[in-house]
Amino acid sequence: MIHRHPQFEKHSGSYNFRDVILGAQDGLVNVLGIILAVATATQDSRIVIIAGVAAMFAESVSMAAVAFTSSKAVNDYYKGQVEREKREIKEIPEMEKKEIWDIYHKKGFRGPILSAIVKKITSNKRLWLKTMMEEELHLYREEEHPYKSAAVVGFSAIVGSLVPLLQFLFMHIQIGIVFSLILSVVVLFMTGAVKNYLTIGNPIRGGIEITAIGMLAAIIGYGIGAILGVALYA
Repeated sequence: MIHRHPQFEKHSGSYNFRDVILGAQDGLVNVLGIILAVATATQDSRIVIIAGVAAMFAESVSMAAVAFTSSKAVNDYYKGQVEREKREIKEIPEMEKKEIWDIYHKKGFRGPILSAIVKKITSNKRLWLKTMMEEELHLYREEEHPYKSAAVVGFSAIVGSLVPLLQFLFMHIQIGIVFSLILSVVVLFMTGAVKNYLTIGNPIRGGIEITAIGMLAAIIGYGIGAILGVALYA
């Protein structure tokens, strides 16, 4: 499990931004690979569109379900650890006090100051519990909303899936492939760049990384389509 510090979340643009990136990137990359495979294997744009739309909705539902269960799991895990710490504070308070002592001793506190800190913290059950959660377990209160997360991820997956798909509604299949690749590269690069810009990474590097992932999917899709096309029309 990845533990996030609240300060990082403030800079990263909250969970909504994370969910948008997750859904859009996954939808775009997966649908891009699928429609390129189909488009390369056939000359019928209708088949490409049907395959793309089917993949789009399947991907959005799948990603929404994953977002829901993962968000719920984070909440449940945190609540479970809170209950465990509450039970330990009640049943073995001396051992829990020793853990507080050890935590602040490692921070460099000694003598009367250390004793005062331990006494202050352990005199307040809520503060004691909060300290154990954050300082011992490195878990921070981060209430996730499973239904909201599922909706954002699912919708973002649909939007991302449309990027490589829409061209085939208006263009010849060969031209559609070219425009689909170009637009997908631009959107993937911008997505990676914005993600890193709003966090702590290098925007150029972020754009290149996500674009490389998308293009790897495209190459694999193209290769599979080419092989199937030769096999079907040989």
